[in-house]
Formats: sequence, C-alpha cells, structure tokens
Amino acid sequence: MKLDRRVTLALVFTVFVQTAGALVWAGAAGERLAMVEHEVDERRDVAERLARLEAELDSVRMQLDRIERKIDAR
Repeated sequence: MKLDRRVTLALVFTVFVQTAGALVWAGAAGERLAMVEHEVDERRDVAERLARLEAELDSVRMQLDRIERKIDAR
C-alpha cells in the first residue's frame, strides 16, 4: 500500500481516532435507546394496570351508588 507523501502518520492516526470515537458514541447512543425502550415498556404495563383500576373503581362507585339508593329508599 503506497501513501502519498502528503498523508502523514498523524493524519492517519487522527482519522483512526475520530472513527473510533464515532463508534463509541454510536454504541453509547444505542445503549441509551435500549434503556428508553425498556422504560417505555415498564410504563406501558403501569398504564394498563391504571386503566384496569379505573374501570374497577367505576364499578365500585356504581355499586356504592346503588347501595346508597337502597338505604335512602328505606
């Protein structure tokens, strides 16, 4: 492999270091993305549980209203 005399070892080293830095940055970005996806999955589970609790609470409220109407009717 022949290199032009204008291409110095320092230039080759600089390009290598920049490439390595870009790969490290990309790896870190991928890891952050994985963490965010995991957190979103956890929050989705919480949202589903919250929806079920809200539905159950509505049912309990209707039952309580029915019981109160029966008591008031006496």
